[in-house]
Amino acid sequence: NPDTFLYNTGPITSLDSPNWNLRQFYTITKVAGDAGGKVVGSGLACPPCNIGPRSTPNYPALAQAAVHTLASGEVVFAGQRAEGFFVDVGSIFDLGGLRPFNSLHLIPLANMGGVNGLKGFNVHCIALQLPKTMLTKDGSNPTDVAAAVSVVGVWATASRQKSTIRNGPTAQNTGPWVQVSRLANPLINEVVVPIGKKDLWNSLTPADDGQFIGGAQHPELAKLLPVLYPNVFPNLAGLTAARADLVAILLTGIPSGIIPGFQNFTGATPGGDMMRLNMAIPPASSPNVFGILGGDLAGFPNGRRVMDDVTSIELRAIAGATYPLIDKSYTPDAAAGKLTQGLTPSDTGVAFLGNFPTGTGRL
Repeated sequence: NPDTFLYNTGPITSLDSPNWNLRQFYTITKVAGDAGGKVVGSGLACPPCNIGPRSTPNYPALAQAAVHTLASGEVVFAGQRAEGFFVDVGSIFDLGGLRPFNSLHLIPLANMGGVNGLKGFNVHCIALQLPKTMLTKDGSNPTDVAAAVSVVGVWATASRQKSTIRNGPTAQNTGPWVQVSRLANPLINEVVVPIGKKDLWNSLTPADDGQFIGGAQHPELAKLLPVLYPNVFPNLAGLTAARADLVAILLTGIPSGIIPGFQNFTGATPGGDMMRLNMAIPPASSPNVFGILGGDLAGFPNGRRVMDDVTSIELRAIAGATYPLIDKSYTPDAAAGKLTQGLTPSDTGVAFLGNFPTGTGRL
């Protein structure tokens, strides 16, 4: 209905509701190796935005109706879900303010726990459920944790067409697609890549990441923590060697022999910020939100579960908690293993789904 300003003129109770004025569809193309892409799904419906109880009285049902199974077996979804990432972004980016450590901070903070700056937000999500055999190089179902074929590297990019031509009230996008953003490990673009290189970093692929190794070897935040928290990180202040532990976590994966029963190594060449997952490691029966730092080999940085406390894990790693992995003579500061943003998954405000694609909470 082009004659109304409304997204919907009444309750949206189905994906083909006549009350819904702005439907969206998408196409999925599979690209294998250097071969040309093959369309494996088209005309796939997104659910509407979760507007509210009057416009979308049963959003879970609308979202479930928008879960599609492709002819080749993959299950896909593209649409709005509640934000699952939790971070005290307001305080942490205020000169590294960790509210639970307020009494130790150079600049006084209010005596309070962390505040999830993303609570109540929604995100537009693309979810793909794929068989492991589709992801391994040889098409096998990986069972050997030590095997290279068990490890996959994943990242996401966003692209726009190069030019926009405006002609009065109309506009047309044209030209080749140009990558404008990418993401793999959370907070790398925000904390490791300097301002002057962010646009460059966002335009490249992981194969080009060797030029950013300095940000992992000598992270700026590791230099700031001893200043912002006087006398709390004396060992970190004396750690001037290149951080091979962070290079392994962020740019190469962790080789075998460092953590018993674990590896997610993708090559010795530094470079390649990817979310690395060893698919031979089964899901944890009792997940620990601190992932590998909490003794849970199925957690971050082995992939990333939506309930993992990624921010606290990365804070602890930067503070030196992971340096003994490559230098057993180093003793981390006591605070390095206690750093936290003062949040838990419950601070997201909504329960996570038990599995995809069914359920009524978060993906």
